[in-house]
Amino acid sequence: MLKMARRLLQHSSSRAASSRKILVTATPSNFRFLRGITSETGMPSAIPTLIRDGKSAAKISASYSIFKGKAALAADPLSPTFSKSASGVYRVERRGVIMLTFWPANGDLKYDWEKRQKFALSATEVGSLISLGSEDSCEFFHDPSMKSDNAGQVRKSLLIKAHSDGSGYLISLTVVNNILKTNDKFCVPVTTAEFAVMRTAFTFALPHIMGWDQCTNQLPRQADQSTPPMAATEWDR
Repeated sequence: MLKMARRLLQHSSSRAASSRKILVTATPSNFRFLRGITSETGMPSAIPTLIRDGKSAAKISASYSIFKGKAALAADPLSPTFSKSASGVYRVERRGVIMLTFWPANGDLKYDWEKRQKFALSATEVGSLISLGSEDSCEFFHDPSMKSDNAGQVRKSLLIKAHSDGSGYLISLTVVNNILKTNDKFCVPVTTAEFAVMRTAFTFALPHIMGWDQCTNQLPRQADQSTPPMAATEWDR
């Protein structure tokens, strides 16, 4: 019995030790981005970001959602996609955005997801939102069919306006679709606390949707690939 107990103890100890070791290997050619720290419990505290010819190795959804009486609002950061140029450098092919999704209520705490509408905030528009004061407002206009034969047929307008009493903001989206003959409007009142969460989250996400996090988190160059000093490259054309 004593020998059996010792074997069981050794077996459980070896399993616990092995569970704390997680090996993550990334080997895309000429371009590697690897981020992720393994916690003591054996679970990665961050999913590695890995780019292969503009495609992310893992997709994660982490919406910040606000549900109100007449409509709901969700915000999701969408990373940019990259493509490899002839020189071997990966460049932004499609810019990242913070996607706002609105959908209407169709009952008490019930919402119609099939009637959702989206509005993609660019980096500059995110800057406008996070810089709003307690008495400010801003409005953005989008034409999803710009530079196509259907230009002007669908118009989207996003308005963010502070409440006069300083209690928060009203975020409203109007979508006029002349092709489908529809006119949708969503109004979501946002409290000061909810807007503070959006401001903080959007500020954090801004360099990520620009792709700057990928630039600053590149793996170090090999010893034979020396990097010129910053002063020498500042005026490099």
